[in-house]
Formats: sequence, structure tokens, C-alpha cells
Amino acid sequence: MPSLHKESDEALIQVLKSGNAEALAELFDRYSRVVFSVASRILRDRSEAEDLMQDVFLEIYRDAARFDPVRGSVRTWLLQYAYHRSLNRKKYLHRRGFYEFGESRAELAASRSEEVPGRNAEELLRSGIEQLNEKERRTIEMVCFEGLTLREISERTREALANTRNYYYRGVKKLRALLFRAHKTNEEIGRARR
Repeated sequence: MPSLHKESDEALIQVLKSGNAEALAELFDRYSRVVFSVASRILRDRSEAEDLMQDVFLEIYRDAARFDPVRGSVRTWLLQYAYHRSLNRKKYLHRRGFYEFGESRAELAASRSEEVPGRNAEELLRSGIEQLNEKERRTIEMVCFEGLTLREISERTREALANTRNYYYRGVKKLRALLFRAHKTNEEIGRARR
């Protein structure tokens, strides 16, 4: 097959409809930066934006037949996908407490690992999780690592939803207190060094 880099966006979509992954690669080369930029501005987290960018292009690959040139250009279609998927992802992350501290988890982990001398954020969090009771720990792990909602956890564990909520929020409160204490300790150490 001849090189696709000279083809128009609309021609690439036609080739993509036939299942040709090279057309997707070419669209990715052309638009990945702008899709990433939209996702990054909305999500405020680089790794989430990168994941979303990949998801958008996979959806474009699956939904190429939905493209309608009468409704706009390929660029506009891609940006609409990016915008709407980013907003949906941000809502999802808000529900999961991703932005609890007013910053992304990646920024929080980086700042916490710099702020706590001799212990990085991962060690601190692991230590905090070990201090939780079994039900709190299990609930937080299911939310964070398995991506389950509290309702799904309630059904899986056969616990009342109210109890599951209590385990989750009590555990999160304990972890926040641990991070806060570590932060305050570090501030005191910083002041003493000055």
C-alpha cells in the first residue's frame, strides 16, 4: 500500500473504515498532540491525559464509520471526542476523589515524596493502608486498584451500601490525617533547618 502521509484526513478515515491500522497511525501522528493538549487542560494530570488520548484514538478506530464529513472536519470530530471523553473522565475522577487535595495524584505523590524526609509517598501510603482495619483496607483497595464503585463493592462483599461508604470514608480520613501529619512534621523540620 502506498504511503498515507499525503492523504487527506477524510481519505484516511475511508481507509480506516476498511480496518487499516496504518491510517490510524497517520491520524495519530497528525493529531495526538492536540488531543493530548485538550485532555491535559481538562484533566490536569499528564498520565490521565495520555491514557485518554490513547482511548480516543482507539474509539476513532472502532467508530470510523460514524464520521460524517457534512457535520465537520476530521480534526473537529477528533477534538469533540477528546473534549467529551475528557469531561466524562474528569467527572469519574472527581467521584473517585482523584482531585481531593486540589491537585492530581501524580502531583500529590511527587510533592509528598519531596516533603517527607527519608520516606517516599508510596511507603507512607503503604504504611497508612496497613494501619486500616480489614474492611477499610479492602474497600479502599477495591476502589483504587480495581476501579469499583461503592455500590459494586457493597454487592460483591454483601455489605450494606451505608456500611461500605463508612469503611471507605473512614479509611480515607485516616489516610489523609497520616499525610497531613507527615506534611506538618516535614514543615517543622524545614523550619528547624533554617
